[in-house]
Amino acid sequence: MNPYRRHRLGAMQGLFWMVAGIWALGWVSWAQHVEGMAPCELCFWERWPYRALILVGLVWLGVSLAGRDLGRPLVGAVVLVLLAAMGVSGLHVGVEQGWWQSPLPACAAPHFRGGSLAERLASMPLRPAKPCDAPNRLFAWLPVSMTTIDFLYAGALSVCGLWLLPWLIEARGRVR
Repeated sequence: MNPYRRHRLGAMQGLFWMVAGIWALGWVSWAQHVEGMAPCELCFWERWPYRALILVGLVWLGVSLAGRDLGRPLVGAVVLVLLAAMGVSGLHVGVEQGWWQSPLPACAAPHFRGGSLAERLASMPLRPAKPCDAPNRLFAWLPVSMTTIDFLYAGALSVCGLWLLPWLIEARGRVR
């Protein structure tokens, strides 16, 4: 493959990963702010891999546009990020299904300290936390939680982005 085509392939892959991460974060932001779904602490943890995916995509795009080839290390970074996304969302699915307890203390019931009623009220959080075992469902008729959708999205990104996208871009270049 000539260098121009290889760098173009890298730039398109970097752009793909950036858009995939932005799409995931935009979607959960819409669900939270427009649909009014309250996220739990694990929901916030699920967002970090997509922030990292945007960063890896940005680096990939920049490196490719600069004419360098760091495809293998960047593919490794994407694989690690997607494994982290699937791991955190898989952990959250297990908590929602009751297979195990959440490892985060914020997901447990609050502990109130103090003897008097005023002391107990003072120790309460200003805004109650959503329990991690209560799933958010985007559609009432669909028995799939947002966490399960996140797990499936990370898996689909793995298949589409790591195997299908390079093949499609290269095949498109051969047709021209």
